[in-house]
Amino acid sequence: MKAIIFDCDGVLADTERDGHRVAFNKAFAKKGFEIEWSVELYGELLKVSGGKERMRHYFDNYGWPAGVEDKDALIKELHKLKTDYFMEIIESGQLPLRPGVARFVDEAIDADMTLAICSTSAERAVNLVADVLLGPERKAHFNAILAGDVVSKKKPDPEIYNLASERLNLEPSECVVIEDTRVGLLAAKAAGMHCIITTNGYTKDEDFTEADLVVSELGETPNVQVTLETILCRIR
Repeated sequence: MKAIIFDCDGVLADTERDGHRVAFNKAFAKKGFEIEWSVELYGELLKVSGGKERMRHYFDNYGWPAGVEDKDALIKELHKLKTDYFMEIIESGQLPLRPGVARFVDEAIDADMTLAICSTSAERAVNLVADVLLGPERKAHFNAILAGDVVSKKKPDPEIYNLASERLNLEPSECVVIEDTRVGLLAAKAAGMHCIITTNGYTKDEDFTEADLVVSELGETPNVQVTLETILCRIR
């Protein structure tokens, strides 16, 4: 094992329910749309990877706002608004790192592991999460941060993890991905990588049969669930 690759949303921080969902709703309100994604509805929408794709899926199934002539332009505008609101939420410090993330990243840095982030979120949002929540010193140890539109196909397609393998100049079998969703797990496995799942409220009941290890969180003392040694024992 030479590299640890983190997904962002739901792995580094619980950004979905009180971050992205809230930001989407603020974007809809800004445009004057009477749309509000509940916690339950957003859980269903999370089965679609990518914010733009998620909105398009919603509008295709629930109806587009009246008078929309250019659907692509609307999606692009809404996504920019949503990302702006999401960044305000992150900058405010409302969303902390998930338990054990800082500890685990520090372990990986001390062990001279290669580190990366692979997310389907907007690049500036992912970089802000890394800057604000991980901090500049930890972020400086990440060799690659891949996000948003760097790939044409979103998870469960393995394209983003294939790209990570190329950018890091490592074999897929040398990489361990930390994910929180089944689509992320399928993407990692399709790329030939190992995968550890840290579940959250939205994903705890998903099927993670193919995962190398499934835990509720990485964990802090005295409830540490995953260490580098844990992973090494699992994938040997």
